[in-house]
Amino acid sequence: MERVTVIGGGLAGCEAAWQLARRGVAVTLVEMKPAERTPAHAANGLAELVCSNSLRGASLGSAVGLLKAELETMGSLLVAKAKGTAVPAGRALAVDRARFSRAVEDAVTSHPLVSVERGRAIALPSSGRVIVATGPLTDGKLAAALAGAGAMLHTHDAIAPLVDGASIDPAATFRASRYDEGEDGGDYLNCPMDEAEYHAFVRALVEAEKTPLHGFESAPFFEGCLPVEELAERGPLTLAHGPLKPVGLTDPRTGRRPFAVVQLRQEDAAGTAYNLVGFQTRLTRPEQERVLRTIPGLEKAAFERYGEVHRNSFVDAPRVLDERSRLRSDPRVFVAGQLSGVEGYVESMASGLMCGLFAAAETLGLDVSLPPPTTALGGLLRHLQRPGSGFQPSNVVWAMIETRPRTRGEGKRDHRENAAKQALADLGAWIDAHRALFSA
Repeated sequence: MERVTVIGGGLAGCEAAWQLARRGVAVTLVEMKPAERTPAHAANGLAELVCSNSLRGASLGSAVGLLKAELETMGSLLVAKAKGTAVPAGRALAVDRARFSRAVEDAVTSHPLVSVERGRAIALPSSGRVIVATGPLTDGKLAAALAGAGAMLHTHDAIAPLVDGASIDPAATFRASRYDEGEDGGDYLNCPMDEAEYHAFVRALVEAEKTPLHGFESAPFFEGCLPVEELAERGPLTLAHGPLKPVGLTDPRTGRRPFAVVQLRQEDAAGTAYNLVGFQTRLTRPEQERVLRTIPGLEKAAFERYGEVHRNSFVDAPRVLDERSRLRSDPRVFVAGQLSGVEGYVESMASGLMCGLFAAAETLGLDVSLPPPTTALGGLLRHLQRPGSGFQPSNVVWAMIETRPRTRGEGKRDHRENAAKQALADLGAWIDAHRALFSA
């Protein structure tokens, strides 16, 4: 049987390799670490989470929550490992990044049908099916090879800082999740600001020195991951209505809702490090230390990782990919993960899973259709085919998912939860219709 090559050992690549191997298809997984790393990577393991440890909301009323539920139904390796390495995060699913990476790597590398080759891929294999899942920092000769098959676009992305948990002042913070959604007092540490502190902080962000965007200044930022200082420049109250919104939080020391709140999310099971939620930034490192230490509770913060900006690359999916995420110019080549135009960790897992399924079906000589448009998986794949100018990466949203009209008296939350139940039922029927693929 033909061996499939998967280039890239990130979330999409690992999920694709696992889906192929569990169906009896031999896989060569090519990963450049540890010999080489991109500027965004800090570790050598497979499935490294870079800018955050959060896999976002778990509620079926959210599109990403539905997508995670569908992936679990489909037998996703990465969702299973995420649940097994979860850390407290209220209604979201967040993981201990190191444990998650190790768990995924152990599962993938121990599978007898997966062979891992360490080293940078500089070209597409000349024969055999290939899944390219090299991520948003794809560059060099491989990027040139892909560019030869269609346009490579780019945008900017940013990473939030991490601070040492022991350096946070507990007297200036309080533990709570929005609307008391956690246990033991809540899953987030909150740094409350009064109105004067908030406006002084916004001014400091706007006036601080930023890292220049050498070589690609004209590229836009991804709207779903804007640097905090970029948001601050959009208006004095933008942050108060965005990542610093105090809605659902009451400071137990005053009994009142603060004017603004900086939330800190636990990064690991031991609570040794905390992520500044929504604080992607391109401030210079000295400015990050100066400005972020004006946040109440972070006056003596020790930074384990500074925020930074990097370039994200992706293909013009509607123009160069078919409905199964294959290059139109070379259908044996699949493009998965953020390189295909999806945005976010969960979406990358979904893209990798579907590319793995499609490649497995072709290798095994099985027919497979797209998941129904009523599902998050089906909606995400169809979004990549939506024609129009100015294609940009996107997280999964309800607008991508086909739902019935709301009935009279049906609230938005009930409507979405009912749509999610229908999506899971439709996905179950789709799985039953492809039983040969799921029993392979």
